[in-house]
Amino acid sequence: MKSNIEIQRIEKSKIDSVDFNNLPFGSVYSDHMLECTFTNGEWQTPVIKPYSPITLDPAAKIFHYGQSIFEGMKAYKDAEGNTMLFRPLDNCKRLNKSAERLVIPQIPEDIFMDGLKKLLEVDNAWIPTNDGSSLYIRPFMFASGVGFHASPADGYKFIICTAPSGAYFAGKVKVLIEEKYARAANGGVGFAKAGGNYAAQFYPTQLAIEKGYNQVIWTDDNSHEYIEEAGAMNIFIRINDTLITSPTSDRILDGITRKSVIQIAEDLNIDVEVRKISVSEVIAAAQSGSLKEMFGAGTAAVISPIAGFGYQGNDYDLPELDAPFAETIKKAITDIQTNKVEDPYGWRVII
Repeated sequence: MKSNIEIQRIEKSKIDSVDFNNLPFGSVYSDHMLECTFTNGEWQTPVIKPYSPITLDPAAKIFHYGQSIFEGMKAYKDAEGNTMLFRPLDNCKRLNKSAERLVIPQIPEDIFMDGLKKLLEVDNAWIPTNDGSSLYIRPFMFASGVGFHASPADGYKFIICTAPSGAYFAGKVKVLIEEKYARAANGGVGFAKAGGNYAAQFYPTQLAIEKGYNQVIWTDDNSHEYIEEAGAMNIFIRINDTLITSPTSDRILDGITRKSVIQIAEDLNIDVEVRKISVSEVIAAAQSGSLKEMFGAGTAAVISPIAGFGYQGNDYDLPELDAPFAETIKKAITDIQTNKVEDPYGWRVII
């Protein structure tokens, strides 16, 4: 069933003021956004309207109890000008999984998909065509209902905003293995894309930056013995010719890029192990020379190679490889995303 969508078009586009050859990540916004309100126990008619500020009551529960979740997606154009999404239904399902955990009403799939497709039609000219660029898509939901009592709200907003963006990271990063702070705990909301998860990361990440690192590698909350994630990304570690990544759990996000990396690596006949990996195993591999690569995987950067890491006052550099797995797998994913190769998995959705 197609959703009814109201469209209010902007009077004058601001696209001519944008330098598409010099796009920062996520800070230039397209002309329109989609907004849908949950009130009286149901989602109302979605509206596509000019990008504009949101007005909220000071007692809106988002400000007091943090009911806020989001997703990250991208839209691409191929050489013929076709518009494509990458595994969008996975984002919809994960958003609703996050919504369930934070007691936010789940968004109907038709509102999510039909609204997103229509928004991309309205703002199609905003999708960059430069190599490495894309239209970053940010669907999010939050509590707009009011009240100072500690309980779920009775009103919510679902919004999709978009931002033409260049590459997320430039070059390799240097990371610090965290020994004190934890990103998430058993039974918590680490598996959800809750805004508070990321707010809690900022302080330990800032401490790492002050020490000369770019990002943090998160370890388990109990013993800090096991590698879990890299910054806001899932992490992959290559020891000899085996690629290792942590299993998903209450603490670890079920990353869409993570799942894509695993599938493509297996199809490239790369040995993949989904298992717990200890800090001591990584240190031993670095010392023996068997640690070949570490990289983060996520929507924004796709794959972000790690040049080296610090732990307990020591720094460890990773080798420069002629044909790293990270580079091969990233190309395979981005070629599917941009319609340069066949898509045997059905991940690419052409609008």
